[in-house]
Amino acid sequence: MITETGRVVGIDSDALWVETIQRSTCSSCSAQKGCGQGLMNKAFDGRRNQLRVMLQNQCADDFRLDDQVDICIPERALVGGAMLVYLLPLVTMLIAMTSINHFVDGDVAAAGGALFGFVGGLAVLRAHARLNRNNPAYQPKVLAKKPVSGPQLVSVFNSPHSV
Repeated sequence: MITETGRVVGIDSDALWVETIQRSTCSSCSAQKGCGQGLMNKAFDGRRNQLRVMLQNQCADDFRLDDQVDICIPERALVGGAMLVYLLPLVTMLIAMTSINHFVDGDVAAAGGALFGFVGGLAVLRAHARLNRNNPAYQPKVLAKKPVSGPQLVSVFNSPHSV
């Protein structure tokens, strides 16, 4: 399991919307120029770094906006998803290009086959994503709510130092 700490930015009845990278830390990172996440934050105003995290046996009423939570993503889902996103369109593109080039000679036919295969791979990928949208094996989950840190309110009436 890959774990990450995030901040609750939205609450649904069965899930939380969690922001995993704080915008304030992006500007102080040493990998600023080579980081894709920082570029995405600048381009999309930070909206793209929010995840919908399923609540398994927890109640949504236990969480408030700006709570810090630990979330986990199954390694199998992350690695499998990355391989599917990057390899499936490439493989379908090569298969379609080779198949069409076998029947029709010419570069234009091969390029058309490559385009057809790439778009077909993207369509299969989209169908897979829709079918597994609510599959718990592929969803990030809330591990725990972090304890609140910072100044605590103390009642002066119950304090041993009160007069």
